[in-house]
Amino acid sequence: MKLREMDERTTYLEQLQEDEGQVVLINQFEVPPEDAERFLEVWADDAAFMKQRPGFISTQLHRGTAGSSTFMNVAVWESAAALGQAFRSPEFHARAARYPEGVVAAPHVFKKVAVPGICGS
Repeated sequence: MKLREMDERTTYLEQLQEDEGQVVLINQFEVPPEDAERFLEVWADDAAFMKQRPGFISTQLHRGTAGSSTFMNVAVWESAAALGQAFRSPEFHARAARYPEGVVAAPHVFKKVAVPGICGS
């Protein structure tokens, strides 16, 4: 699996160095249509592994509509540091190698933004 930066000014690895409370990982996957079934199998196994890591809160996978082969994982972690520990583990890297060759992932870490009258903090 190839990694691509979602924001070229702030890398995913830089984001994993911060430890300022709860974060949301958004990971966009571009999957060759013929590899979608295998992608789902590997992703489910990875998600089960991540659920066991300290700091994991939840995850949800989404797929684009109308025959899209773009997937979006939304995962909540207690901190970017906890996510970073799980991401850097040798076990995770061994699992990531099992994704189909043409899969491209674009992970990025976010924090909620409070907008008065629209979004809570």
